[in-house]
Order: sequence, then C-alpha cells, then structure tokens
Amino acid sequence: MKDQFYAYIQELQDTITSTLEEVDGRAKFKEDLWKRSEGGGGRTRVIENGNIFEKGGVNISAVHGKLPDALRKQFKVEEGDFFACGLSLVIHPKNPFVPTVHANWRYFEMYDEKGEIVTQWFGGGQDLTPYYLYEKDVTHFHGVCKEACDKHHDSFYPKFKETCDNYFWNAHRNEARGVGGLFFDYLKETEEFSLKNRFDFITEVGNSFLNSYVPIVERRKDIEYTQNHKDWQEVRRGRYVEFNLVHDRGTLFGLKTNGRIESILMSLPPIVQWKYDHHPEQGSEEEKLLEVLKSPKKWV
Repeated sequence: MKDQFYAYIQELQDTITSTLEEVDGRAKFKEDLWKRSEGGGGRTRVIENGNIFEKGGVNISAVHGKLPDALRKQFKVEEGDFFACGLSLVIHPKNPFVPTVHANWRYFEMYDEKGEIVTQWFGGGQDLTPYYLYEKDVTHFHGVCKEACDKHHDSFYPKFKETCDNYFWNAHRNEARGVGGLFFDYLKETEEFSLKNRFDFITEVGNSFLNSYVPIVERRKDIEYTQNHKDWQEVRRGRYVEFNLVHDRGTLFGLKTNGRIESILMSLPPIVQWKYDHHPEQGSEEEKLLEVLKSPKKWV
C-alpha cells in the first residue's frame, strides 16, 4: 500500500503542477529535492511571482525511521518505526478576488520490533480561503467535494465537512480560517471499509482537486482590483498565518520533529499585514466575508 500510494502522489504532483503552470501562463515551479537525515526525503515544488499565483507550493515527501518523541507520546508507545508519505499544497493567488486553497493527502504506517505493521491509515482534505465572498465559487468547491465523497459513502461529505469546519477554526479569533471543505484523519481498515476502499476514496478526492479549484481561478483571475482590495487580502492572510503557526497540527508536528523548515513554512503567504484592531466598513464586502466566517454554513 505504501508503494502504491507514493506512486500515486508522485503522479498527482506532476498533474497538479503542470496544470497550474498552464493556468498561470508565465511562472514555472522550481523543484527542490531534499533528504531527511533520519530517513527518507521529498520533492518540493514552488511557484512564485507568476501572472496568477503570487506564491504556491506542491510538495511530496516519504519519510521513515524511528518514531519521533512527539509521536511516541501521542501513540503511547516506548519504541517503534514508522513510514509516512503525502502530498501537501498551498496556493496564494495575486488577485484578491481569487481564493487561497490548501490540500493534503497522506498515508501512515507504524511497525513493531519485528517490522510488522501494527497500524496504518489515510488522512487529508482540502479547504478554500476566499478574501471576497462569491457564493457561486464556494458552492462549486463544496459540490465537487461532495460528489467525490458520495461515490464512496453518503455519510462522508457531511461528516468530513463538519470535521473541516471544526478543525480550521481560529479559536483565538473566534472565526473560521475560510469556508471549509473536507478534513479526515485516521481512516483505517474497518469491517465496513477495506484499506483498498480507503485508498480508492482518498485518490478520488485527490483526483477531483483541480476541478474544485481551477474553474474558480479562471472565473476571477481577471477582475480588476485596487490597493484597498490588496490590503484586505494581506490582512486576511495574517489570519491564515496565525492559524498555521498556532493551531495547525501538521505545521506543529513538522517543527517538533526536525522537519524540513523550508517545506513546512512553504504554506505561508509572501506578503502579510497585521493592522491593529482592524475592522472593515459596515455593510462592505469585507464585512460580508467576516459575517460568514463567524459560523459554519451549509453550502450544498
């Protein structure tokens, strides 16, 4: 399974980066191959200063070795080896009317002293962070997510949407990071779902990603914007940074386990503002976004 999933994310990375390069029309992804001293490595691809994308990364990694302290404590084991691989992406567009998007799909195995698998699971999801709210875009994004989920079980979309809404919540701001999507973790083999069923589901979601996002980019990328729109985007990007550094489990895990810092912080936008006690004008489009972020909404 680990070989099968790693082969899948290698191919998916190629598909996503080549498509986004076509959409951008100017910038190309720069590839950076790296090794982890404890075992494994990855292939980081970053795009910057494009026509459409101000900064973005589509990374894959496959790492293995002794369980780091943080994981041993989490799983309540004294010793153990692990393997983990996944694809993680974040795209920060230039135009404030195009939303930021984040996604990741991953697989994990843990072994006993004989090298036999003691637990294995899939995790991942994708979520949308707009700066200006177009309900048509959010409905499209969630519609694609729901369609992918419904092919595998009708309980998946409502369950994983709710998990996403709960997870991407900036508790210290009492607001959502964005308008959600899907989030799932610890998808193990059960009586109802085999590991192959789990693999089929997560690859269905991964394969649907470009269809969930690219039509939104194409629809909004040529809208004219002012410096005021850009300022608002950069203020909201600050909330994105706050979530990633304060709450995000993946970021915190990477920082605590000697992860590759450039790949971990690839998710952060290039230009951000923090304005003291900033509030948008009453009745403005900016305030409209904040109202939606106060509580999760049913989109489809």
